Amino acid sequence: MAAVETADRGRVELTVRGIVLGVLITLVFTAANVYLGLRVGLTFASSIPAAVISMALLRAFKNSSIYENNIVQTVASAAGAMASVIFVLPGLVMIGAWTGFPFWTSFGICAIGGVLGVMYTIPLRRALVTQSDLPYPEGVAAAEVLKVGSGSRADTPEAAAEGKQGLIGILLGSVASALYAALTASRVFAAEIAAYFRIPTGGVTGLGGSASLALFGAGHLMGMAVGMAMLTGLIIAWGFAVPILSTLTPAAGPAADVAGEVWSTKVRFIGAGAIGVAAIWTLAKLIGPVGAGLTSAVAAQRQRRSGGGALLGRTEQDMPIGIVGLIALLCLVPMAILIMRFLAGGPLASVIGPLTLSAMLYVVIAGFAVAAVCGYMAGLIGSSNSPVSGMAILAVLGAAVLTAVIGRAALPDADTRPLVAFALLVTGVLLAVAVAANDNLQDLKTGQLVDATPWRQQAALVVGVVAGSAMIPPILELLNKAYGFAGAPNSQAIAADPLPAPQATLISTLAKGVIDGQLDWGLIGVGGLIGVVLVATDAFLRRGGKYSLPPLGVGMAIYLPVTVTAPVVIGAVSGWIFDRTVEKRAGGEVAKRLGVLVVSGFIVGESLFNVALAGLIVGTGNGAPLALAPEGFGPGVLLALVGYIAVAAGVYAWAGKRRAA
Repeated sequence: MAAVETADRGRVELTVRGIVLGVLITLVFTAANVYLGLRVGLTFASSIPAAVISMALLRAFKNSSIYENNIVQTVASAAGAMASVIFVLPGLVMIGAWTGFPFWTSFGICAIGGVLGVMYTIPLRRALVTQSDLPYPEGVAAAEVLKVGSGSRADTPEAAAEGKQGLIGILLGSVASALYAALTASRVFAAEIAAYFRIPTGGVTGLGGSASLALFGAGHLMGMAVGMAMLTGLIIAWGFAVPILSTLTPAAGPAADVAGEVWSTKVRFIGAGAIGVAAIWTLAKLIGPVGAGLTSAVAAQRQRRSGGGALLGRTEQDMPIGIVGLIALLCLVPMAILIMRFLAGGPLASVIGPLTLSAMLYVVIAGFAVAAVCGYMAGLIGSSNSPVSGMAILAVLGAAVLTAVIGRAALPDADTRPLVAFALLVTGVLLAVAVAANDNLQDLKTGQLVDATPWRQQAALVVGVVAGSAMIPPILELLNKAYGFAGAPNSQAIAADPLPAPQATLISTLAKGVIDGQLDWGLIGVGGLIGVVLVATDAFLRRGGKYSLPPLGVGMAIYLPVTVTAPVVIGAVSGWIFDRTVEKRAGGEVAKRLGVLVVSGFIVGESLFNVALAGLIVGTGNGAPLALAPEGFGPGVLLALVGYIAVAAGVYAWAGKRRAA
């Protein structure tokens, strides 16, 4: 190891300024991801825009390097990814267990699970990164951005020019989407374009989309395969499930209300079943590779102890497995304290011991399985599209069953909300494990491709997880005061339009359904059968090596609102058309990378604008402080549509011309 360490002395990689810059960027992307997740149930991977910002700022230092830039994007990416725990935490407010978000409890849920997730990804790295042929689309893209922007291929004027154009691209996309969102907030542009209608059978269905450039950008990043999977889910949900179920149980009232009720109370559970089956299938396929990875990690540790560490390649120098195990064990102490404080003094205090022990065992054992599945799917279809929602569904079902079996006797005739709240707490910790693993393996793939040192990057991942966990509670508290959450009792929010928090709503409903014994397992079973068909179909398509239909993408589209899914599909198709168009030109690959950066800006700009709007709402006490037109403004739909097309076409034209000549 001494020879390697000597060679590392002049290597600028894990630096204080890199850590500080990564944490500062964290403030931006964590806020953006929290809002986006609460509004539409989706989050985005922030590694690429973080890498671009890092390169632009670190150019001021002569000794900055691609390795230091990689550390910055690692910290920012890991922190931004932790925002996905909002798929669970708002549920505690929705069921009335919390009125706000207590900082230390919320921080503990995120940080404990996140650090444990980082530890799990270290042995998984060998199985899923270095010894795997998974494509890791976002990890590879981030590595390409770092290579070009840092001039590692060639220190040429062309490389420097692309770095500047990349920064301009993300700023252009951010400004465009922020301005579009501002026009939506002013009511000059309609917020969504949708139509619901009756069909001859007596049922209902609908079609529409949210006027959101962030969703368009998310679709571009997801790619055509996931876009087609989500289109398939749309067809299943709104072409078959909603019309059939609404026909079987006809109801009076506006078509939009009937369709929304059928989808939210029935169709979403079909999607949950499909996601669950797809996730279980993925886990089954990972047993062999994960076992091999653990064996490899232990062998590497033995080599270090025998003095052969210097023979390990740079991309094989993980954090020692002994330290990994120790940190994982130490995480159990604050986890036990967190759980016991949550239960102490409440109606479940009499079973505090059994509940604490069972919850910890559940998180430790199920956490590794969840980390493996999320890591695999992140490698297959990218962090933004990974099955975090599916993992949360499986996690809450297990947590709810566990809680009901142990704690139900303590509340024989009482309100079951304490049981539901505890199940959500456990699910929150487990989900933090999942989202950390989901993002971290993508980052470690980037590190492998740029010849980064894994143990340094793994240390940066821990910093990012803790920084992001500290940001989430105050952002959630701000949004709760400004908007509130749909269905939350006694909400004191200022705005009249509460955040739907679709994933948290689903997770809370599942927990309550299991504990109260009212969950419609039949609908979940139907979804499971659909999931089996989807898994078989995807396997058949992959035999040719050209096509795929990710089952989790289909399941997501079944239980996400049509207004959320449709713009994602449009973005995926538009991105595919753009890539096919520019790749035939000179400099086409550069144009494609610029396209990725511009649509990343779409996500960042819109999300940050809406976080700022939340602050304005709280500060002014006005639910619509930017309104310039009355609600339901007639020309708003047409203006929104024209503006949407113009902005998307305009930024694609800009990206396509940068190097197309």
